[in-house]
Amino acid sequence: MRGPGFLDTLQAACPGAVIGSSLESIDPWIEVAPEKLVEVCQWLKKSSESRFDSLECITAVDWFEPDAKKAAKVSWKPHLEMVYHLWSTVSRMSLVLKTQLPRWQGDVAGQLPDLPSVVGVWRTADWHEREVYDLSGVNFTGHPDLRRILCPEDWEGYPLRKDYQMPLEYHGIRGR
Repeated sequence: MRGPGFLDTLQAACPGAVIGSSLESIDPWIEVAPEKLVEVCQWLKKSSESRFDSLECITAVDWFEPDAKKAAKVSWKPHLEMVYHLWSTVSRMSLVLKTQLPRWQGDVAGQLPDLPSVVGVWRTADWHEREVYDLSGVNFTGHPDLRRILCPEDWEGYPLRKDYQMPLEYHGIRGR
């Protein structure tokens, strides 16, 4: 997989999908356009020589600086970065897929960003997507059962977001 041949083949199979890459790093990665995520995942699982048949985990990284002084110095705009760790049992290789989302849909606080579900590609995405939805607030469109998995159904907010405020009380029980 290392080298331009793999990337050229992917770009030919999924035009406009690849935004960036580093296949020579310790953890090779490819950044894809969010709307092309499912197409790329299907190709990586079924059509590439590497056959990435296992989704190991999905993580959301909140690129947000809550401190106004520090925020003024950062070079990036606040966003969520989705990170998918893939494994191929055939070629014994790993690959990281990345895609970026706005923190909030239309920059409206509380409006979750949408990303297509990859449950149809890897069944294990069911639990991973539910965890990201629950803790980081990403709406996976097309998910068969998107609901909270770790927090109670009536929990408000997304605990892994950097601007999350822990409630002082939950159902009459005071926290620390």
